[in-house]
Amino acid sequence: MIQVLLKERRQICSESKLYFMVEPRMLKLWLGIIILFITCLSIAAGAFVGFNIGTDLSNLPSATDVVAILKAHQITHVRLFDADAHMLTALADTGIEVMVSVTNEEILGIGQTPSVAAAWVNKNVAAFVPSTNITAIAVGSEVLTTIPNAARILVPAMNYLQKALVASNLNDQIKVSTPQSMDVIPRPFPPSTAAFNSTWNSTIFQMLQFLKNTNSYYMLNAYPYYGYVNSNGIFPIDYALFRPLSSVKEIVDPNTLLHYDSMFDAMVDATYNSIAAFNISGIPVVVTETGWPWLGGANEQDATVENAETFNNNLIRRVSNDSGPPSQPDIPINTYIYELFNEDKRPGPISERNWGIFFPNGSTVYPISLGSSVNVSTNSSGVFCIAKQDADSKKLQNGLNYACGQGQGNCSAIQTGQPCYFPDTLQNHASYAYNDYYQKMHTFGGTCDFDGTATTTSQDPSYGSCKFTGSSSTSGRGLFPPPALGPVGPSSQGSSVRAFSFGFLLVVFLSVVMADVSISMSL
Repeated sequence: MIQVLLKERRQICSESKLYFMVEPRMLKLWLGIIILFITCLSIAAGAFVGFNIGTDLSNLPSATDVVAILKAHQITHVRLFDADAHMLTALADTGIEVMVSVTNEEILGIGQTPSVAAAWVNKNVAAFVPSTNITAIAVGSEVLTTIPNAARILVPAMNYLQKALVASNLNDQIKVSTPQSMDVIPRPFPPSTAAFNSTWNSTIFQMLQFLKNTNSYYMLNAYPYYGYVNSNGIFPIDYALFRPLSSVKEIVDPNTLLHYDSMFDAMVDATYNSIAAFNISGIPVVVTETGWPWLGGANEQDATVENAETFNNNLIRRVSNDSGPPSQPDIPINTYIYELFNEDKRPGPISERNWGIFFPNGSTVYPISLGSSVNVSTNSSGVFCIAKQDADSKKLQNGLNYACGQGQGNCSAIQTGQPCYFPDTLQNHASYAYNDYYQKMHTFGGTCDFDGTATTTSQDPSYGSCKFTGSSSTSGRGLFPPPALGPVGPSSQGSSVRAFSFGFLLVVFLSVVMADVSISMSL
């Protein structure tokens, strides 16, 4: 009996020895599979296109209506120019990733006193997460070039905000950075020799060290529109609009021989090279502003609907191919379009007030698409009748009552809970009712007038699941199709992606453990 027990003990010890001989090899296999999966996930998810939301307009929709427009068009990322409590509340439980901003006026206090930074984070960030998916804080807007006297407190402000995030245990989820214009790089072409303005060397070096140490990213405001109009004809407009260039017009960096198909790519590469000049690497560039105005004054002839439509559609296609600029081809360029609405109260030239892609009622200024299959508000079915933006509200109400009553229009779609109820504005509801009446009655003499409050348009005002009568669009897909895994990038760490990643990794881990046990048992 004793001999049998000793034999079994030797057998168990022998099997244990074999198992522990196999285990290191299996551990390497686990790690290899996990690393491979994470790499594949990052590549597959790709870059995102978001929107800046300015509020300097006279007929700004309510925060709830703005979010309805975002959801209708499946916009997944937004940047606010402040930290408006109404917007942050409305964005709760939507999954939309939000970049909030410290205004230039707030930087002085935050950069001088840590307690002010802590109070700002508690009030504008901690109070809203996790319901509102805040993922970044933009400290100021083009501080170095717009308020250079504040340069000395810019990095201290970023540090104090970072410490406040750490204290709230939010530093992993939320990144701190500061948007800078291309003006900090005085000679961006050729990109290989680009460098930051030496006047700000000390501040920029400290800023880059901060970004590196906190795993954050460089925020760049890059406008090919200004690059083109200020180039005095040196660059062709096709280069600024992402249009193909003929062989004789190709833009090539004479030092690296890299070809640049667009001014946008050259601007991003100039920034990467300017960062590299400080012997710093590993900081991704995110374009926090870019776009093209669709209307300008007499001396702004390039601010046209055609150019704006071309630029933004080509921009979306460019970003969506998930590649980086020529010098950094493996780093996608996450980008925010400037901007969601026209800000008609902004001072300056006419173009300054006409960068928006959407009207407040959710329809688009011009057709815009992601790739070749998704299209928003295209002119696919002729003429539509909509309410004028400056129409008298009393006349609008009378016109709405007529269209839905005596005019026998079908207004069920603008009732509470129906697809066209949001945005819940008189203008939006009147537009739907006017158009339904017009589509049914214009062949019998019905007009699009409604006491001067209506006008015709060739642009389909449909949006999201709200389809206006006469629209041939049968797809409910908006500007951005729902990504399978959600957009992933330097600022994109959405809960759905993290949950999916964790679940998948857990399955892989358990599968390999089972294989490990099987191998060990066979040995």
